[in-house]
Amino acid sequence: MKEKEREGEYQVNSHGYKEGEPVKSGWEINSMCWTEMFLRARRRMRSLISGLPCSFWFLLLFGAGGLVLFIHLEALSEMVQLGPEEKLSDRIRDVSGINEGLKSPIPPMQFPAFEPVSPGPPSHDADSSQVTKRHRKLLKTNPVMRPQGKSSSSLSSSSSSSSSSSTDPSFSQSPLDLSRVLEARRRLVREICAKYKTKVPQNITPQRVSRIFVEDKHKILYCEVPKAGCSNWKRVLMVLSGVANNVTAIKHNAVHYGNHIRQLDSYNREGIAYRLQNYTKVLFLREPLERLVSAYRDKFENPNHYYHPVFGRPIIARYRLNASKEALRTGSGVTFPEFMQYLLDVHKPVGMDIHWMPANHLCHPCLVDYDFIGKFETMGEEANFVLQRIGAPANLNFPSFKDRSPSSERTSSKIMQQYFAQLNAGDLQRAYDFYYMDYQMFNYSKPFHDLY
Repeated sequence: MKEKEREGEYQVNSHGYKEGEPVKSGWEINSMCWTEMFLRARRRMRSLISGLPCSFWFLLLFGAGGLVLFIHLEALSEMVQLGPEEKLSDRIRDVSGINEGLKSPIPPMQFPAFEPVSPGPPSHDADSSQVTKRHRKLLKTNPVMRPQGKSSSSLSSSSSSSSSSSTDPSFSQSPLDLSRVLEARRRLVREICAKYKTKVPQNITPQRVSRIFVEDKHKILYCEVPKAGCSNWKRVLMVLSGVANNVTAIKHNAVHYGNHIRQLDSYNREGIAYRLQNYTKVLFLREPLERLVSAYRDKFENPNHYYHPVFGRPIIARYRLNASKEALRTGSGVTFPEFMQYLLDVHKPVGMDIHWMPANHLCHPCLVDYDFIGKFETMGEEANFVLQRIGAPANLNFPSFKDRSPSSERTSSKIMQQYFAQLNAGDLQRAYDFYYMDYQMFNYSKPFHDLY
């Protein structure tokens, strides 16, 4: 017999195992092999990764970031633009082209048998009066269909003077057709609010409803837009509430300084919410630049003990070279170009005023779902339609007289264009941009050629 092996050593038999060592099964051998292969692969991967240059990781992260940005922009584009099957121009039609109807779900003003429309989504708070070129370009990818026969570059067809449109007996629509027009306006406002939902307020605050006047007896809320028939609307509210017997007997100072009509911000939050939910909400608008010229003529071309010293003096001091002491003292004689310099100045010498503030900043139509959105250009018919719907007395008709300076010609499209002829092309574009949301939201045509 051979010598014993040294202690701790085994003899190898014919099967390749050391004598005394337990024999391993096949699955144990395979498991050991796979484990060894995995450990070797992991070591190789570590050495490979550690050997890559920093530039490779930078390119990898840059590519991932670019992919995320691309996906975000695609989502943003889908959010802002409507699909080809639901273009805005397919939704906003003229009266003659509307075959389906809509129904206002908010009492007490009931429209005849129409389909309900879901309101647009809520939106963030940002009261910017300017709209970026990117937003304007995105909106123009889905142009609003103007009523047939109206040019997108001509103002006269879409914003004729109130003296000709509101009293013209030839302009008349059936209640059904007028209801459809009104609902189409509401639908357009929802569409524009949805497009710019990051640019409009989200929460109701007393300040944002401070221009809304309340008449509790007939449950009506009227948002005041100066130079768009607001004086006569306040007269109507005074008669509805019983403060006066007829609209013609109410003087201008009693309308604006008599405090006869409560404003919505004078109620507590519960009272505000209740009235917004249950009352008929009314808004009347006017072609933006025509409204602006009307305000300028009223406040600066006529004697005024408030606007001349408060606005006129700082405007003349800032924008008039070699101003006389008399002009600096009184603030009288502000020219239209000087007024427009003030309006378009980012750093104004004096703040804004409700008479030339954009209507969407006064009444917040993306926040308040107005039941009735009327136009100054067709005030007579549409205002009387509202009065009929809320159950006003049969003998109460909306007045058509001019509240101030009755002898002067009412501001019309033609007069507006005469004033803006004093400005250069750049200022015309800036003026349009200033009121851009009003033009889009309330479906007014561009006032001049070559505006983008």
